[in-house]
Amino acid sequence: MRLKNWLAASIVAAASASSANAQPIDWSIFTEPFISSAHAQAIEWQKIDEVFGRKPAVSGEVHRYGFPRSDLTVTLDGVTIKPSLALGGWIAFMPMHGEAMVMGDLVLLETEINPVMAKLVAGGLEITAVHNHLLRASPATFYMHVGGHGDPVKMASTIRDALATSKTPLTPLAAAAPPAIDLDTAQLDQIIGVKGQNNGGVYAFAVPRRDPVNQGGMQLAPVGPMGVAQAINFQPTGGGKAAITGDFVLTGDEVNPVIKALKENGIDVTALHSHMLDEQPRLFFMHFWANDDAIKLAKGLRAALDKTASTKS
Repeated sequence: MRLKNWLAASIVAAASASSANAQPIDWSIFTEPFISSAHAQAIEWQKIDEVFGRKPAVSGEVHRYGFPRSDLTVTLDGVTIKPSLALGGWIAFMPMHGEAMVMGDLVLLETEINPVMAKLVAGGLEITAVHNHLLRASPATFYMHVGGHGDPVKMASTIRDALATSKTPLTPLAAAAPPAIDLDTAQLDQIIGVKGQNNGGVYAFAVPRRDPVNQGGMQLAPVGPMGVAQAINFQPTGGGKAAITGDFVLTGDEVNPVIKALKENGIDVTALHSHMLDEQPRLFFMHFWANDDAIKLAKGLRAALDKTASTKS
């Protein structure tokens, strides 16, 4: 069943919107959109925790499980990429009519794509996108978006079995305080226009769009928590420099103005694609990369954001 039908079926039950936060940071800046329902108590969350072998980040009724590729050492232009910069897989569940909707994004090596996909499809889940985010990275990584609706424990088991065909770590690392951000974060906040957060040593921003996003006849709100906000990440590389990546969330008429703004400011565009199947308005996700003076790059990103219908505090 398509996600459009799953969402349409939940209109009567949807009572309030919630976001997916992680601890110690707010994971709502990295997730895709959900509309929450009034039946969270019907989900046996502990059983899902047991299937995944980890605790979720919880916001309202949305439970989000992180699957970072901490097993990989990925380098790009001499930069060793932190998992929180571009390798953070995740799965999120939202209650709906005593069952659940699931969406997520899995980080995979090329050889892992089809084994993982086969398990997901056999278990009744839907693949909504497979693509790259980066160029020139070694080893190359790919990103598989998934969706589904039904018994949450069964879906969790399917996802875990699928991940087991890859080398994704199924035992979480012990929690640790994130390393300090060696950047002028106050100035970055001022330029980007929202407050960033330290996500595992990466300074991360989520810049919401102003216009509503709808799927299956329902408004996806809030827009940031489940991935329809601009995501901008800075990983310090020394001497005030940073590697940047993330994605802009764009309508069709914004795509080329944003490309032009990024290129004029020395920022490479590395991917342009969809994440969902039937959202309104149609959205495109544009990934980027650069490693340069952090303040200079922030100004370039702001110039690109100014070409979008995005909020600024």
